[in-house]
Amino acid sequence: MLPALSRRLVLMGALLLPLLGRRPARARPALSALPSAPPSGMPPDPLPSWSPGPSRERILSFLHAVTTPGSPQFVPADERIAVFDNDGTLWSEQPMYVQLAFALDRARALGVAVDRDDLMARGNAALLDLLTRTHTGMDTEAFAALVRRWLAEARHPTLRVPYTALAYRPMLEVLAAFRAAGFRTWIVTGGGLDFVRVFAERLYGIPPEQVVGSSVVTRYEDSGDVPRLLREPRLEFLDDGPGKPVGIHRAIGRRPIAAFGNSDGDLAMLRWVTSGPGLRLGMLVHHDDARREVAYDRSSPFGRLDRGLEEAPKRGWGLISMREDWARIYAGSEGP
Repeated sequence: MLPALSRRLVLMGALLLPLLGRRPARARPALSALPSAPPSGMPPDPLPSWSPGPSRERILSFLHAVTTPGSPQFVPADERIAVFDNDGTLWSEQPMYVQLAFALDRARALGVAVDRDDLMARGNAALLDLLTRTHTGMDTEAFAALVRRWLAEARHPTLRVPYTALAYRPMLEVLAAFRAAGFRTWIVTGGGLDFVRVFAERLYGIPPEQVVGSSVVTRYEDSGDVPRLLREPRLEFLDDGPGKPVGIHRAIGRRPIAAFGNSDGDLAMLRWVTSGPGLRLGMLVHHDDARREVAYDRSSPFGRLDRGLEEAPKRGWGLISMREDWARIYAGSEGP
């Protein structure tokens, strides 16, 4: 069994290739008392892959409340912003983060044989060395081309389908429902900014300018016929844990009113979003379906959800049960 691995350390490595104190609870409107009919502009059933239950009702009630003119919780369109973690929230992160799988395959293509378990056993220095070799020393367009080609060719190690087939259908429906309700949807990921931007629009309908992520130092060079942006092996910003609210502030400039995550690395983001005034929505995806996906939480080396299980009921956040709330898991036609 792999040792527990800090998400911050993994993500810092992934770049180099590229909670707060309790406050007194604020009184908030009870979502359960609000109607859950879809807002105008949505199809009659905007969440067809969701089973009837409190998670589905909570999302629809929130959307109805903040988009209905005359509602005490109405939010103007320019303030309707929702943020979503990526790994484990929008697509699979098991048996490892997808970007780490890319790094291992890239190393093999460069003639460097790397065993994942041995890499983890040797610690962060070995991980940083691997990721530095595979993610930097090239311009941004060359890196994007590598990622695009890898996503087209790579297959999940056990399910044998493209990684993009393992986006979660219920979460794609949530993204579409929020956009139909006039929200701008953003990805806020601990993963590499330039990595996620390659596929975010095609897979999630989220344009690259609405991705917030970890980044390496990028340097402008104009020494040839065509200027380039070069990826250097130095960390610029780590968008994980307490970095997520900072990244949101830097990139968006407004506090979102809804946030979805799945791990303890998302807790600061949910705290920041849900501590604002007015009606707010915070949701954590709980991977509890061993039959259709992978059941993991407190002891997983990737996507650990430990403190979040305790914090969610205290903070008024919803826990989405994959087993109980999702009638279907994956989106891709090649998915299981």
